[in-house]
Amino acid sequence: MNAITTIEDTFDVLIVGAGISGIGMAVHLTRDCPDKRFAILDRRSQIGGTWDLFRYPGIRSDSDMHTLGFSFAPWKHEKSIADGPAILEYLNDIADQHGLRDKMRFDQKVISADWDSKTAMWTVVTEQADGSHRRLQGRFLFLGSGYYDYDDPYNAMFPGRDSFKGQVIHPQFWPADLDYQGKKVVVIGSGATAVTIVPAMAHSGAAHVTQLQRTPTYMVSRPARDAIANGLRKVLPERVAYAITRFKNITLQSFMFKRVREKPEKAREMILGETAKHLGERYNERDFVPPYNPWEQRLCLVPDADFFRAINEGKADVVTDHIERFDATGIQLKSGQHLDADIIVTATGLSLAVAGKIAVSVDGKPVDFGKTFNYRNCMFSNVPNLAGVFGYINASWTLRVDIVAEYLTRLLKQMDTYGAVAATPVLPDDARPEAIDSFEGFSSGYLERAKDRMPKNAPSLPWRLNQDYRKDRIDMRQAPIDDGVLQFRRARELVSA
Repeated sequence: MNAITTIEDTFDVLIVGAGISGIGMAVHLTRDCPDKRFAILDRRSQIGGTWDLFRYPGIRSDSDMHTLGFSFAPWKHEKSIADGPAILEYLNDIADQHGLRDKMRFDQKVISADWDSKTAMWTVVTEQADGSHRRLQGRFLFLGSGYYDYDDPYNAMFPGRDSFKGQVIHPQFWPADLDYQGKKVVVIGSGATAVTIVPAMAHSGAAHVTQLQRTPTYMVSRPARDAIANGLRKVLPERVAYAITRFKNITLQSFMFKRVREKPEKAREMILGETAKHLGERYNERDFVPPYNPWEQRLCLVPDADFFRAINEGKADVVTDHIERFDATGIQLKSGQHLDADIIVTATGLSLAVAGKIAVSVDGKPVDFGKTFNYRNCMFSNVPNLAGVFGYINASWTLRVDIVAEYLTRLLKQMDTYGAVAATPVLPDDARPEAIDSFEGFSSGYLERAKDRMPKNAPSLPWRLNQDYRKDRIDMRQAPIDDGVLQFRRARELVSA
């Protein structure tokens, strides 16, 4: 590391990430804690996070924008299932409306953060494009850096990859100049990214697109436009219509999730029945019947049945098999079938990154997040003045952002009332609760691969990352900040330390 000598600036709050999480936290700070000086640090050159990084064909939300949107900013577009550019426009508008531009510092990759107990301050080191480093200090650190590795996606290590004469592309690094017109494309994967890319490429010039999967996933089609939302906007004020639609969607999603978990066989029958109706003679169990129950992995959203339409039109197909190897002209499968390809897209998943891969330490000692427990959906046991967001697996990410930001502004106000400079969720070694599955039965590959690195979960609050938004909203708003677990350190104690 380059020599670093001076602290460049000091803030009340440092926010890492200018995507949905960081922008949400910044707006809540601006509205609820206007006296707090904060900065937003981002490694990229503009806002958006995920929605600026991913540029593959068809990039869109896999949640409706009335819940992926913020509680304070109505979604105004006609389409509820929105594409990437529309989401970026939404985030940029929010940044402008709330005066966030001058708070943002781009092209600053946060590489380390160390808490100093003597001063009750975080020292954050950032790296610039030229390799130089800067130091900033902040009283409170908020990690809005997302949940996956921006640099290294999951590598499935396909044998023979180097022998393929065409292009191999990962969706995370989509070339801006990729020409797939009239070409045969194989998309490896069965998650939301693959289900988005296949119809987008099939309907925009590819000769043929094949989705190659080891295991099918559950697919649910719904209209890209919410007719009720658009109807309400015609007769009600924008914010009222948005609030009603948001409540409707949250309630229905929660109800459906619980019903699916309670009666998985009935849900399975219903989902597969709808898939069969969409595909008709092209439906077969091998390609569309998963070996697990619905919502053991996230369902794949198919807006306006575009994926099914691409198959019915003969522009796309699905193959369920295992890869034996790549060769010069495509992929040889273990069944003996060969898939010819000009382009192979490896939509094989993400690598989960804890705390944005930032080297977090307390008094010089590295924090092993895999040994901490989640506290109130956002903080970590025995780590002072640090919070972050890991969104819902069974609902929109932004739902967690809103309630976490509300809670943290309450916490900052409480600290001011107490004259406190530090707040730590204290968990003694002899009081550690039983650790349970962090993801409540979800078996998605990126979650399974990261279990040992993720903070642990207890059976009940406050030591857990919960997956029930409606209960969390009540708890986060009503639970006392000073709950006997969160320990405060007052400014006068620093003088005597």
